[in-house]
Amino acid sequence: MGKIETVVKADVGLSSEGDRLDATIGEAARWLGDDQADDGHWAYPLEADTTIPAEYILLNHYLGDIDDALEARLAVYLRAKQEAHGGWALYHDGDFNMSATVKAYFALKLTGDDPDAPHMVRAREAVLAHGGAAKSNVFTRFALALFGEVPWRATPVTRVEAVLLPEWAPFHVDKVSYWSRTVMVPLFVLAALKPRARNPRGVTIRELFTTPPEEEKRYLTNPTGHWLGEVLLRLDRLARLVEPLFPEALERRAIDKAMAFVRERLNGEDGLGGIFPAMANTVMAFDALGVARDHPDMAVARRAIDRLIIDDGDAAYCQPCLSPVWDTGLACHAMLEAGHGDGDGSVAAAAQWLEGRQILKDVGDWTANRGHVRPGGWAFQYWNDHYPDVDDTAVVVMALHRHDPERYSEAIARGAEWVIGMQSADGGWGAFDADNEHYFLEHIPFADHGALLDPPSADVSARCVGMLAQLGYGRDHPAVARGIEYLKREQEDDGSWFGRWGTNYVYGTWSVLCALNAVGEDMQAPYVRKAVDWLKARQRTDGGWGEDCATYWTDRKDEVKTSTPSQTAWAVLALMAAGEVDDAVVARGIDYLLAAPRHGGKWAEEYFNAVGFPRVFYLRYHGYSAYFPLWALARYRTLRRANDRFPAYGI
Repeated sequence: MGKIETVVKADVGLSSEGDRLDATIGEAARWLGDDQADDGHWAYPLEADTTIPAEYILLNHYLGDIDDALEARLAVYLRAKQEAHGGWALYHDGDFNMSATVKAYFALKLTGDDPDAPHMVRAREAVLAHGGAAKSNVFTRFALALFGEVPWRATPVTRVEAVLLPEWAPFHVDKVSYWSRTVMVPLFVLAALKPRARNPRGVTIRELFTTPPEEEKRYLTNPTGHWLGEVLLRLDRLARLVEPLFPEALERRAIDKAMAFVRERLNGEDGLGGIFPAMANTVMAFDALGVARDHPDMAVARRAIDRLIIDDGDAAYCQPCLSPVWDTGLACHAMLEAGHGDGDGSVAAAAQWLEGRQILKDVGDWTANRGHVRPGGWAFQYWNDHYPDVDDTAVVVMALHRHDPERYSEAIARGAEWVIGMQSADGGWGAFDADNEHYFLEHIPFADHGALLDPPSADVSARCVGMLAQLGYGRDHPAVARGIEYLKREQEDDGSWFGRWGTNYVYGTWSVLCALNAVGEDMQAPYVRKAVDWLKARQRTDGGWGEDCATYWTDRKDEVKTSTPSQTAWAVLALMAAGEVDDAVVARGIDYLLAAPRHGGKWAEEYFNAVGFPRVFYLRYHGYSAYFPLWALARYRTLRRANDRFPAYGI
């Protein structure tokens, strides 16, 4: 976390809109160029809710590997994120969340905070008022079970033998999302061994339970309310009765297979799956199996976790993962839009860096049902060969193609080939897998986080259609035609599109309108105008757009607290894709961006702007408030000066 920067209002004293526009674009582009790493890439902090830094502290105390100095700075961060309701939320200025609050309270108590301190009393009262820590989600109860705070029956029956099941079985690790399988497989091992955290200070949180945890009867709930969820709850109870009959030899064989899965995907200092929960479970599983701290596997797994820390010397937090490929691809688009293309060293260096990150190894879980497709994608993190990301790949291919299509022709062709091969049967694209739509698994008690799968989404699919269109694939190409039909089916009744990976309908609608423009769809078609009308109606009185993370709950779809630079940029880019560059609504959005507080090329933005798992896990990309406003302002200038109505690219 960088030092807190003084945010200043943009200079509004320049003589004309054109002067203000040029000055802001120039300053923002220079700032972005100066912020580039020496090797050409950009990487900005990726901030999640407080569960990640809290879990980092819990991990240290599980291992008995306490770092008091660092944990004190993590505690500063946790205290600062406590909300007015007394608990912790899943995003800035959000509602009370039981799991986030229980973990933050536990972590602060582990670092030495007095439970009678005012902030701890407020947190405890909030937890008890909402029913107590027993109402935490499944993953939180697993963490509490490892510390002996709840009995293991507080967690669903989780048998490591699941990794031995054949592909045709109702459950198989290939049937869940990449993030689920990388978290679950080492967790299966922990559930089998049931180790106990070292917890050298003997900290407990029994005071957070309304009923003593050993007496609580109803830990497990139906995650969906569907009748199938009730059936699976009964099966869980039955499985608990027969658990003692499972052969130990079979369990040991399953543990060996699970750890072989982990070791094959250990991914060096980039970590299993490149995501904190999987990395933390890996370290705990190694520890439970007696792997020495200096063993290469254990040592590298621990280093991968520590690389996620953002520390400014006063406060610190742990990132859920790193986002350099995503940041670099999007920053390239912004710089190219601002005119930093031919002969510009920053874009050239970024393009070379991106080319070197293409995954050409014939590995990856995506091959389970797309093994005939040649590899050619890009990951989200620095390295993550087993898990290339369709969305990143489309963004990077479009950036390389726009910058220098001849020099990067091979990388572009391989990327496009891989994306086409990853199209799902319904015409859409998921983020990491194809046809990952085994929806019945969402009813299992383990799946109360609601993000077990990776089905196609409108935003990722739009990026793929936009990429193919930019590369010259016509609307009659089968992949493009099926993609367009998928996007039309996914449109909401009000004209918007859902944003699976960005908050929320503004993000989804921006993604789709860019793709439809690129592919040559009639932007006067009624369904397109419905989307345009929705966007215009969502503009706020200050000229900006904003959408709260609460919009992921269907009964709160229209909720908004404030305008944000990122969401305003998406809305302006979307309207320009629909041919509205000369509309007064767009001009007001541009004025909002020109006047909004910023420091150099980074606009002030405290609210979260993305989502990991809707209603469960949210994100704040610190780079979004730098490159997206620049991108929108630069595109507006380009179109107005060229007297064009539509942008020429896929995004």
